[in-house]
Amino acid sequence: MIWLCVQGQVAHPADRNGGRQTLTEVIRRLAGNRPVRGEEGQGLAEYALILALIAIVAILSLIFLGDTINELMSYIGSTVADST
Repeated sequence: MIWLCVQGQVAHPADRNGGRQTLTEVIRRLAGNRPVRGEEGQGLAEYALILALIAIVAILSLIFLGDTINELMSYIGSTVADST
């Protein structure tokens, strides 16, 4: 079997794109070590946990720093209003 080398990439002679890879082929090649069937939803669950953690930290920050932020925004607002 003869393999072609086009722009540094090895391609099968039966390629429809003249040795160029389609986007789907590139994604499949980069994905290489895909998780087994039972682990497919694991990534989504991890992202959901990270998002929940970020939301909790943001809410707690607002609870504890809310008064300080309110005072700062009031000061900025009054300074802008006074300067116009």
